[in-house]
Amino acid sequence: MRIALAQINSVVGDLAGNLDLILAAATEARKQGADILLTPELALTGYPPEDLLLRPAFLAECRKAIGRLIDEVDGITLVIGHPFASGDERFNCATVIRDGHLLGRYEKMLLPNDEVFDEVRYFTPGAQALVFEQNGVNVGVAICEDVWDIDPASAAREEGADLLLVLNASPFHLNKQATRHEVLAQRVEETGMPVVYVNLVGGQDELVFDGHSFALNREGKLVAQLPPFESALQVVEFKNGDLQPASITTELSVEASVWQALVTGVRDYIGKNRFPGILLGLSGGIDSAVVLAIACDALGADKVHAVMMPSRYTADISVNDSREMIQRLGCKYSEIEIWPMYEAFMAGLADEFTGLKEDTTEENLQSRIRGTLLMALSNKGGKLVLTTGNKSEMTTGYATLYGDMAGGFAVLKDVAKTLVYRLATWRNTVSEVIPERIITRPPSAELRPDQKDEDSLPPYEVLDAILQMYVEENLSKADIVARGYATADVERVVHLLKINEYKRRQAPVGPRVTNRAFGKDWRMPITHRFTL
Repeated sequence: MRIALAQINSVVGDLAGNLDLILAAATEARKQGADILLTPELALTGYPPEDLLLRPAFLAECRKAIGRLIDEVDGITLVIGHPFASGDERFNCATVIRDGHLLGRYEKMLLPNDEVFDEVRYFTPGAQALVFEQNGVNVGVAICEDVWDIDPASAAREEGADLLLVLNASPFHLNKQATRHEVLAQRVEETGMPVVYVNLVGGQDELVFDGHSFALNREGKLVAQLPPFESALQVVEFKNGDLQPASITTELSVEASVWQALVTGVRDYIGKNRFPGILLGLSGGIDSAVVLAIACDALGADKVHAVMMPSRYTADISVNDSREMIQRLGCKYSEIEIWPMYEAFMAGLADEFTGLKEDTTEENLQSRIRGTLLMALSNKGGKLVLTTGNKSEMTTGYATLYGDMAGGFAVLKDVAKTLVYRLATWRNTVSEVIPERIITRPPSAELRPDQKDEDSLPPYEVLDAILQMYVEENLSKADIVARGYATADVERVVHLLKINEYKRRQAPVGPRVTNRAFGKDWRMPITHRFTL
């Protein structure tokens, strides 16, 4: 028996387009001699469809699409992921179709309701295993969260399954693939069944699905693995009671996997929302340089427009390094001097500011002028503005509301500053697109004379470590201090995190690459007084 793993990039709500992807996969799988085509979780609708699931018209169209698959798919058994409504209940389903007949429908048993998942809001849990026969083999079905617990897999085994097929919409974060391998290997050990695991690929708002579908044999060993971050189809063979060795794509480094996740997130957010291209402000600093390189990798330089907006505080090397990077990449480039506009604003505010000292107001005004210019260019040409702030800045509030936070997609929103530097260094090993001086010079917002980030923040190595422990690991301040970090640094970072929650609520979405991003993962009240 031959099983085709269809790692497809569904678009949420594009039932006709997703149907075409599934039908094309069925045609290709038949050509390769497959007996079964396995698609990802909710492949028909894309994942997550969220409140589209509350619309009766949407569910009715899903039912029609399944009817079309029953009519049109022949010569192969299709296992298709889709939502299904019955009365007032909705189920996250996998339906098995063969030659015009519906062989069975499996309803997901375990509904995740943590991290980025909210399935309890939409679905009723199933309670019955599904096992179907193919070429004399009893095949069980499970959906994503079902294999993170023993019960659904055991239920399939008790119904006589010899092999388990798993449909998944499992989003990427760092080290996720190793965890998947570990969990599935445990299921294999417990049930004695080999496993075929198919995952969605592509970007959906802040989520990125990495694909990376795979198969484990009866010993729990990896026998097949599809490439990450790209659509693919691969056939694996079940013979003599076990899955046979096939092609195994090697793992990416941390930096390569994060880079590809960000590229995928940008490419699909722009493409699926049909923007004609990208705009971003280029400063000569590390963050905007990395965002520019990601944008060009995602869409091609011809769809990217970088704008340098120098002020009297912008160093000559910032302008020169920006020009050098543009020459290396070949995208559109503009320079707009902001100081005359700044002086006009200050003249208009002169009476109101009389007798008041200069402070961050004047710094933020420069940033807001830049944001206004980018949004004007965006309105005029339709390109989407990418913001360039990183997770360290979003933690501490070192980003200007209505200034450098103005835009439609925050590429580095879940990337700490220290990781930004690692990404820049890694990208230059592929081709040297970022001038070395951008990587080596101390970071600065260049909003006042001789400004450096570390004038008012702990070193980024310290800040990012505290950020990871407090945000991603949920450690208390006392726990972090016990690990050797200065009490003053911990108190300052946590205080800044708390008082800037209102800013993060107004930030654009951005791709998630850690297990605790400022988005679906992070639902902290703006108003609260908890201090530990």
